[in-house]
Formats: sequence, C-alpha cells, structure tokens
Amino acid sequence: MKVGLSLSRCVRDIVEARVLYEDILCIIARTDFDPHNDTQWNQIWDGYNYGGMSNPEWAGNTEGKEVYRNVVIQLYDGGKIHQPRRFGSHVPRLSYYWLDCVVPADEMNPAQQNAWDQYQTLTGLSR
Repeated sequence: MKVGLSLSRCVRDIVEARVLYEDILCIIARTDFDPHNDTQWNQIWDGYNYGGMSNPEWAGNTEGKEVYRNVVIQLYDGGKIHQPRRFGSHVPRLSYYWLDCVVPADEMNPAQQNAWDQYQTLTGLSR
C-alpha cells in the first residue's frame, strides 16, 4: 500500500501505469477542490498543465484532461484523496511523494519479514 504526498505527481504515475489504483491507501494533496466541479477542475488542470502552480507534471498534456480527471474522480469518490487545506492545515512540498506502508507483522510472509528485518538493521546503522 502507498500513501501519496502530491496529487499531480501521484495522478501522473497512475495515468502512466507506474502505480496501480489498488495499491493506493490515500493521497494527501495540497489542494482544496472537488473534481466534479467543472470550474474548480479547470483551475486545477490549468495550474498543473500550464505551470501556474509550478507543477510541471502535467505540462504540455493537451489530450489527457478527461483521463486525468477520471482518475482524480475515482480517487476522490473512493475516499482516497485527503485535502488538509480544507481543514485549515497545509502539507509541505517534499522531494519525495510516495510512502510505502508496512504490512502488519502478523500478516507478513517470510520474505516480507526478512526484508523488514534487513531494513530495520540498515536504518539502525544510519542513526
């Protein structure tokens, strides 16, 4: 499972099939809009597509407007877009935008447990 930290980058990854919808827990977006609202969607699209929001992830994409919107609506209707700005909070812009969630220990298979143990060892060495 993945948590996304950038609507534009995460949606681009979904459209380009680098990340599957089924693998997304949620996307924490820096936006406050409803993709069903044509005016709000057009503002988001123009901002991302033409760089007005300094997010070039969709730049130059003139053919995919409805493809992107359909993905955003699917995420929005599925409860997978969290918009802290709606509640007066903000999400900082980070250099990374996907976080992988860890499987609970009692649900890990042996390979996952081994990978987790190795990860824990490596992070312990870097402290």
